[in-house]
Amino acid sequence: MTRKLFASVLIAGAALGGAFWLTSTPETSSSLLPAAAHAQDATADAATDEAPAEATVTEMVMGAEDAPVTIVEYASFTCPHCKNFHDGPLKEIKKNYIDTGKVKFVFREAYFDRPGLWASMVARCGGPLRYFGISDLIFENQSEWARAESAGDMVGHLRRYAKIAGLDDAQLDACLSDADKAQALVDWYQANDAKDNITGTPSFFINGEKKQNMNYADFSAALDEALAEAE
Repeated sequence: MTRKLFASVLIAGAALGGAFWLTSTPETSSSLLPAAAHAQDATADAATDEAPAEATVTEMVMGAEDAPVTIVEYASFTCPHCKNFHDGPLKEIKKNYIDTGKVKFVFREAYFDRPGLWASMVARCGGPLRYFGISDLIFENQSEWARAESAGDMVGHLRRYAKIAGLDDAQLDACLSDADKAQALVDWYQANDAKDNITGTPSFFINGEKKQNMNYADFSAALDEALAEAE
């Protein structure tokens, strides 16, 4: 997937009473924000001398912190090639390299569309312990939720996957209406994009060296080479 986020478009959505209301309005903003950002207490607007609390973005990591090789993947939850990597090569990489302490795997989301951001917010709602389990369900069922007829149906599917992982409606409502976190995620992705020049997904960095998508055999060869260099 090679689409870029248009900086002139504001995308908003919020979970409210079981429905997901969406707007897409041209603005001079690069944010992908829940509509809650537009519904904050009017008194907050008057407090211009107070700096807002900044939401933090947690890196999602599998594997040993001191592993000699690090893979960083940039992927979109709506990207079919990313789904293929997570359904196939990643499972073998996890078994043979991540679980054996040889490789640390860092997963960073890319945001090219509203559904990709919603999926990220749902996956992150369970924190690091549940993140990869929810992500697996989102990728495995990509053809179901990403092709749903309406935004509400998309989000309904995403919520269902998170509930399988143990989250409840109150947690999901809070996550999907967290404007600060949505803004932080988009800012984080744009900073990563500026630093690493993400021209498409999935994109990979093995110990800092940029790689394109590969089958498992080629990935294994690249990882073995990086491990030999790290000795």
